[in-house]
Amino acid sequence: MLLAKTLQSSTFRLALIAIAAFGLIVAAIMAYVYFGTVAYVESRVGDAGDHGGFAAMIELAMIAVAVLLAVLAGLAAVLVTRRTVGRIEEINATSRAIMLSGLDQRIPLRGSHDEWDRVAENLNQMLDRIETLMGEVKQASDNVAHDLRTPLTRMRGRLEKAYHAPRDSESDASLIGDTIADLDAVLGMFASITRISEIETHARKGAFRSVNLVEIASEVVELYDAAAEQDATRLGLEGDAEVRLTGDRDLLFDAIANLVDNAIKHGRAGGRVIVTCKNGEAGAVISVADDGTGIPADQHDRVFKRFYRLEQSRYTPGNGLGLSLVAAVASLHGAKIELRDNAPGLLFRLSFPAASA
Repeated sequence: MLLAKTLQSSTFRLALIAIAAFGLIVAAIMAYVYFGTVAYVESRVGDAGDHGGFAAMIELAMIAVAVLLAVLAGLAAVLVTRRTVGRIEEINATSRAIMLSGLDQRIPLRGSHDEWDRVAENLNQMLDRIETLMGEVKQASDNVAHDLRTPLTRMRGRLEKAYHAPRDSESDASLIGDTIADLDAVLGMFASITRISEIETHARKGAFRSVNLVEIASEVVELYDAAAEQDATRLGLEGDAEVRLTGDRDLLFDAIANLVDNAIKHGRAGGRVIVTCKNGEAGAVISVADDGTGIPADQHDRVFKRFYRLEQSRYTPGNGLGLSLVAAVASLHGAKIELRDNAPGLLFRLSFPAASA
């Protein structure tokens, strides 16, 4: 089967063409040597016809060499092409298995560490990445369905109850208000998704300007001061008086606001949330620290995925998009995100490159 595919492959035909070209060159060289030898003998000892045995011996040697070269070239072409076709068939077989059974199949490696093994390794890594992304898409779809089901179910229940109940202006107004609130939550979720996608495509770089990070952080602290007081949380701003960088002011405001909002929600009641802005050696740095329960170390990378929430039951308010937006804004500005144990609590740090300063 493999031999038949080898003989039918385009690689084998190309090998034959290369061998034929090589054979013509060798034949020309051999003809030149043959006729040159005969001419030399004739010039030295006279007519070559008197030395037929010598000429016949040279002809036989030339024919033997030509046949040997043809056989060796044919064997080399078959062996090289067979090896190439064999590796291609392994890739094709794995591709067919993936199409039939799923992304868990991988191309086998032979351990030769040659170019074919490197191709197989790259394809396997690509399959690993695709499988990871597909898993994230499935998880995000499940989370979206879960987050949408609750408000939609509440809205349907209210409307059905109102449909069967006698009209009452006060209760109808309350129902309309609650339904609008749930609709706003759903629309806010989709707006966040659209906003993150827009940021990830770097479509917002046209709004980059020189901004003062301290001024933006101060506005965020002022905005969330009332929410912090409700939980008896002390919210403060520390650091340098001015920290300048080049970026999108609105997006930076949203990113800092999400970090502060998370710190207040998940921090300790009656605790402390500190926003710090300073000029680092490499560029501008802003951090948001709380003294709550923190995030387990094995969850640090996952919290930035869309719709991911530490609370798997997903009954508390939120949609798991806040930190995804922070990650998108950081990527747009070339900033590095760090999560550190604040002992107790958690510290989020955004470090902007010097080019942004």
